[in-house]
Amino acid sequence: MTGRSSELERKTRETDISVRLNIDGNGDYNVECDSHFLKHMVETFARYGSFDIFMKATGDDEHHLVEDVAITLGSAFKKALDDRPVERMSTVTLPMDDALVMVSVDMIDRPFADIDCPDQLYHHFLRSFAMSSGITLHVMEIRGFDDHHIIEATFKALGTALKNASAPREKELSTKDRPKVS
Repeated sequence: MTGRSSELERKTRETDISVRLNIDGNGDYNVECDSHFLKHMVETFARYGSFDIFMKATGDDEHHLVEDVAITLGSAFKKALDDRPVERMSTVTLPMDDALVMVSVDMIDRPFADIDCPDQLYHHFLRSFAMSSGITLHVMEIRGFDDHHIIEATFKALGTALKNASAPREKELSTKDRPKVS
């Protein structure tokens, strides 16, 4: 399948963000961002999801930047899917050194987020991404003591889970429209 891509810009008093996303990509990226750690996490998300992401993001402080990148990236993801039928659900458990994280997604357009994250800023990123993309997102920190490893394992697992869940299907996976059998 091709054509599952989008481009978005978000300009506020605090931030200026542009994102070009291809969810059927190869994990290529070019991320220019005022926050080195956020840049690293977006690149990690791109690589593990096999998403092509080209992004420029500047902001007046890290909180505004992290939040608006999450909103823009989540909105771009939703736009790229374009209501096409997908596998919909995926769960990935991923180790990274001391960290072990499980991420589960359901791409049903009922946004919800229940997130274990040791850093409030990246908890906010994940919640903002889930709300703007319209997904259900559960993140469980199973173990770990290095916050960097826990957050990075989460982004790796999120990219992998979204790659699996966004795989194309013939028909939507739902029982909502199924006729009753007498």
